[in-house]
Amino acid sequence: MSNEHYFCFAIGVGTQNNNGDWLEVFFPAPLHQPDQALVTRLRATFSLDDDNHTLQLHADQLQSLIATLRDSGCAEQAQVAESMVGSQQPIAMLLLASDADSQSIPEAYLKLQLISHRLCKPHGVNLNGIFGLLPNNAWTDRGAIDLRELPEKQLQARCQGETINVFSVDKFPRMTDYVVPEGVRIAATSRVRLGAYLGAGTTVMHEGFVNFNAGTLGAGMIEGRISSGVVVGAGSDLGGGCSTMGTLSGGNDIVISLGEGCLIGANAGVNIALGDRCTIEAGLYLTAGSIVTVLDDNGEVATRCKARDLSGKSDLLFIRNSLSGRVECKTNRSAIELNTELHDNN
Repeated sequence: MSNEHYFCFAIGVGTQNNNGDWLEVFFPAPLHQPDQALVTRLRATFSLDDDNHTLQLHADQLQSLIATLRDSGCAEQAQVAESMVGSQQPIAMLLLASDADSQSIPEAYLKLQLISHRLCKPHGVNLNGIFGLLPNNAWTDRGAIDLRELPEKQLQARCQGETINVFSVDKFPRMTDYVVPEGVRIAATSRVRLGAYLGAGTTVMHEGFVNFNAGTLGAGMIEGRISSGVVVGAGSDLGGGCSTMGTLSGGNDIVISLGEGCLIGANAGVNIALGDRCTIEAGLYLTAGSIVTVLDDNGEVATRCKARDLSGKSDLLFIRNSLSGRVECKTNRSAIELNTELHDNN
């Protein structure tokens, strides 16, 4: 394929199991849409065609890569490559001409890290088939371990008077073991998965959760759940225990987004897109099929509709009438304002 703008170049260090299968790869400084001159040099150095390539580099190839990066003026990537000289762990180099479906575990890990590095926004990179590629690993204080090899390694550690601390068993590691974006606070790092996008000024409190291919585009207070695929605009507040329905929930294929300055109250939930400055009161779960009574400025009934018919509209306040029990929608005349001191995370 002829490609004027290559998708990505990256070099990383990873982990393999006893059979030489990749478990994970760490890419400290990926290049999104690298300069064509660098691509041309890399293709010549490694005799590559204009397709997607994942290489495991041996020592001589790593030295060739360092020279190519230096000659191309890519000082940061050259420094990263130099730091890998003598590594006891396998080295991966990826040169991707296009954002096609991932064909390898290193490709999948690179794309997740592109999002967490803020080089691509959620839904801005092709994650098709990623679940079928990623292995279910034991994430431990000794790194990723193949689950089939874990019992033997645990026994070996015990025989040496040590233990292996298993933090989780999952396809996705925590984001902060790979990327810590500038200007964020994360109270419990295990609750933010690799592939999350956290805008500068975001605070994720202890009960907050951010899944992969999801996140915040600016400052935000996250005490609830941002499910996979959900994007939250700047200045929004997700109250404690609240939920947003993601694209993995019940086969849902509708992308849920929240605009800027929204408030989802404690233990509330939403299954429609919200525009800017919308509020859902505490405890109210607004599903797409919820029947909503829309009130005019005088408090009179203007119409009744399903919540999905209001999807994407701004300046709406959703409440449940405590007398009738019906869900009502009014014009939201008071937008929330985040405490700027709480979100200055520098």
